[in-house]
This record gives sequence, structure tokens and C-alpha cells, in this order.
Amino acid sequence: MIKCGIIGCGVIAPTHIESYQAIKDAEVIHLCDLVPERLNTLGDRYAIARRSVNYHELLADPDVQLVSVCTDHASHARIVTDALAAGKHVVCEKSLGRVPDDLEIMVAAARQHPELVTSGIFQHRFQPHNLALRDLVGSGKLGRMLMVNLSFSCLRTADYYRKDAWRGTMAGEGGGVLINQAIHHIDQLRFVFGEVKAVTAITANLTHQKVIEVEDTSVFLLEFENGMLGTVAATSSSPDTWRIALTITGDRAYIEYDDEAAVRIVTSDELLKNEISDRLSDAPAAIVTAGKSYYGGGHTDQLADVIDAIEHHRQPAVTLIDAANSSSLIFAVYESARTRRRVEVRRYR
Repeated sequence: MIKCGIIGCGVIAPTHIESYQAIKDAEVIHLCDLVPERLNTLGDRYAIARRSVNYHELLADPDVQLVSVCTDHASHARIVTDALAAGKHVVCEKSLGRVPDDLEIMVAAARQHPELVTSGIFQHRFQPHNLALRDLVGSGKLGRMLMVNLSFSCLRTADYYRKDAWRGTMAGEGGGVLINQAIHHIDQLRFVFGEVKAVTAITANLTHQKVIEVEDTSVFLLEFENGMLGTVAATSSSPDTWRIALTITGDRAYIEYDDEAAVRIVTSDELLKNEISDRLSDAPAAIVTAGKSYYGGGHTDQLADVIDAIEHHRQPAVTLIDAANSSSLIFAVYESARTRRRVEVRRYR
């Protein structure tokens, strides 16, 4: 049984707690949050007795083996490195870092502790349709991959940003829609189609000028290392409160992939069309954890993989270094928008 602690009792914490509760070899025994009311509300809700307002107290708990870091972006690097120094396995929510220096610090700490499992949360990689799409692309069944276009839309109101002081600030968040909401689906592009070599970007704050100091809208071009091209258009100012749409073009098949299911398939190969439909067009799996519906059900599968990695002394499916590369891609977009030039993406290996 792997004993777990949660640092940060905000919106995403219940998802982690209920995911661990669904794993037979995991148990959450300790919670931490700077706000006692929030800490006690969550502790009472899930009957977790050990509670701390200082995360160092949780890290000093000898029974805690694995820590979920569920705090604001700016605190991730400090907490992750302290947890590793305390001998704890670590899984950290996105974005791993607020700025590139945070990634340098965490990657270095992970390399210094190869005996510990370190992971970053990208739960959509574990969704069955995304795994199937990755297999279809990787197997060559869609032909030579030509391009992918991601359209991401959500709505974040002024009240959302005012709820927590760190939201919508460079000091607390490091960016806006890209680093907070769209990052999961930008990671999905890396997971399915491969590494991105370079980006060319524009960002803007179009509707939240008096509320946030970061972008609410961005458009950018991706150059993949395998030669394919892509575009991303993302906004947090849409009346459509949450939608992810991909158009995927290979020279053998074209797929419109909407909210992680194929809604249109074009190919002259009927057998291929049927296979794509069979693998991608059924209803998405039911949500099995607390949280917003667009989180999907992947947290349980990802945390189960982390638990198994600890028990079997192996690397998790999503290493901290791999997760850092998705944050690094976001930072390259920000640099491109700032400098108005093409920027090559820094990769950690």
C-alpha cells in the first residue's frame, strides 16, 4: 500500500483523492493547504485526519511515500524539489513551471534522485480514444501525416480570475489560456504526433484587459520534427464553454476529432474507414472521479500507473522530464509572441 499526501486543497485536489481511492494499492493519509478552512473542509469530506498548513510538515511525515502537488504554478518548483529532497515520490499538476527556470530546477532535481518516481499530470494521454489515435498515426495507417489543426475554446469569466489572486498574473500563473487550460491538448499533440521543432506565435488579451495581465487568445504555427505542420487557435473568451476540436490530415485519411471522438472520417479505403470509426467513434468513457467533466477519467489511470511504477521500480508513462517538455513548448510560444519571431523548442532528455 502506497501512502499518499496532497499538497493544495483547491479545485483539482478532490480528483486526486478520489483517483487514489479507486486504486487498491493507494491511500491518502495527509492533506496540506495554506487556508485552514479549505483544508478542513476537504479533510472532513474525505475523513482524512492528518492535516497541515505548512507543506514541510507533510513532507516530514514518515508514512507519506508519494506526494501530489496541486498548488499554483509558481510554487511547483519549490515544492517538487523539497519533496524529492525529503525522499518522496512526486506527481505534479500542470503546468510544471511558471517560467523556464522552474523547469531547469525540477529536471535537475529529478535527475539527482533517479531512485524516486517523478511524474507530471497529463491525464488525457490515458483516454482510450487518444491511445487509439496515437496508434493509428504511429502505425502509418493514416498515411504520411501532413497537418493537424487544434481549435480550443473555453470561457473564463472575470469572477473566475478574481477567485484566486494568482490567476491571470505573470507572477502566479506565468501565462493565460495556453499555460492553464489549453496545455493538456497541446500536450496531446506531442503525445499523438511527435515532438515539435519550432513555433511561430501571436498572443493577445482581447476581452480581459482590466482583469488579467496575460493572454486570453493565441494562434500559432507548429513545425513538427517529422515534417508535418500544425496550427493551434485557443481562447478563454468563447461562449462555447469548453470544446476541443482537431482536424487531422494524412495522405490516406482525414479525421475530424471533436472532444476526443471522431465525428467525420474521409478516406477512399472503406476497411480503414470502418477501423477508424470502430476505434474512435464510440462514446467517451464515463467520468470516474470528482471534478469537471472535461477532466475526463484519465487521472485514475495515470495515478495507477505512478503507483505501479513505484511498486515495480520503473519509470512512469509520463515522466516529469516528459511533462516538462510540454511546458517548454508553451514557453517557446510565449517567447515567439513576445519577440515576433520563429522560436525553436527547448527539449529536455
